[in-house]
Amino acid sequence: MPVRLFLSLSFRPSPIRPIFLRDFSSSSITTKPLLVLGIESSADDSSASIVSSNRQILSLVTISQHSENSLYGGIHPLVAQSSHNKNIPLAIEGCLRQSGKSMSDIDAIAYTRGPGMRGCLTIGEMAAKGLAAGLGKRLVGVHHMQAHALTPLLTEPNPPKFPFLILLVSGGHTQLVLAESQDKFKILLDTLDSKIGDVFEKAARQIQLPTSPTKSPGAILESYASSSPLPPYDLYPLAPLPIPLSTNDTRDKAAFSFAGILSSLLRRIPPDTVLSENDKKEYSRVFQVAAVGHLVFKLKQTIVGLSHVGVGGLGGLVISGGVASNLYLRQKLQKMLSEIQGEREDDRMELHYPPISLCTDNAAMIAWTAILRIQNEKGFISDPYDLPIRPKWSLEDLYDDVESKPQV
Repeated sequence: MPVRLFLSLSFRPSPIRPIFLRDFSSSSITTKPLLVLGIESSADDSSASIVSSNRQILSLVTISQHSENSLYGGIHPLVAQSSHNKNIPLAIEGCLRQSGKSMSDIDAIAYTRGPGMRGCLTIGEMAAKGLAAGLGKRLVGVHHMQAHALTPLLTEPNPPKFPFLILLVSGGHTQLVLAESQDKFKILLDTLDSKIGDVFEKAARQIQLPTSPTKSPGAILESYASSSPLPPYDLYPLAPLPIPLSTNDTRDKAAFSFAGILSSLLRRIPPDTVLSENDKKEYSRVFQVAAVGHLVFKLKQTIVGLSHVGVGGLGGLVISGGVASNLYLRQKLQKMLSEIQGEREDDRMELHYPPISLCTDNAAMIAWTAILRIQNEKGFISDPYDLPIRPKWSLEDLYDDVESKPQV
């Protein structure tokens, strides 16, 4: 049960307008920063964090389930839910201790409403609602992918300005999204089948890579893929895997597709064969090259197609989600942008990544998004306790079931 701690070194980027706690009983605004306790439990990470409205992460504790996942070849819904039952209280206790704060210092409780696994979402939801009701705190439900998208507004020295592009890459989502504002998003690209993080994990199992209590299967595959090839592959590398939607009449289809890459890999691996370390490195390499190559190819097509907006008209490209920590992907994205951008300084698009510790699921992004909702949604005070979770929830339908002025 690895626990990832984020000490209160805090991000202190260049100045941005502080968000202060509004006293709703009067028209005054106090100078006390808003403190929000965030809870995240949408998949297999149990996370709690305290974030302030002056863009400081005071604490972050995330407890992963890599050991449990390795026993079942992935996330087992019931096991994940049971693990959240014991881990969420530990994460909350740990983040309070780490921050030096008590519940009396907390102004609001935030939790992930969706999307995610129903049973897992319920654990975080009930913890948040119980704390909010028992202690008289505001309650804020947050869209998980919106939180990923807005993380750079918390962490970046020079945050991207709207509108900007977001590439969301994880085991649950692979989308290119246009962020027009903090609560208005348009999905430009989605996947027709498997998500990139999911196929990375399935490929790792098919290539017979070892498991780790501290690293995900996708991160292990990346490590193998980045190793120097060993004989005979140093002289005779495997042929590349085919790239989906890149030829003939499928070339211009605006979508991602990763299932075919995984199928091609499976056909390459001889059945009932124990792979050597040399084999594992080479199969990892060809898979990563194909999966990242497809992602970058479709992304480049779409960005070029946005020429009516102009690259300079966009505030940047944000890469978020667990796969955003992949260094090979980062290298290829930077190269792609260099190829398509003009030489004029005002026509350059900046890449923005959260710190690697915040690429994967975490409660800091949930707390931060709650702060933005409290500050910027007109009339918002608190979400009602009977608001249901939303395991399936499009970014284009944010908070469409919440009244403009919810009850306290």
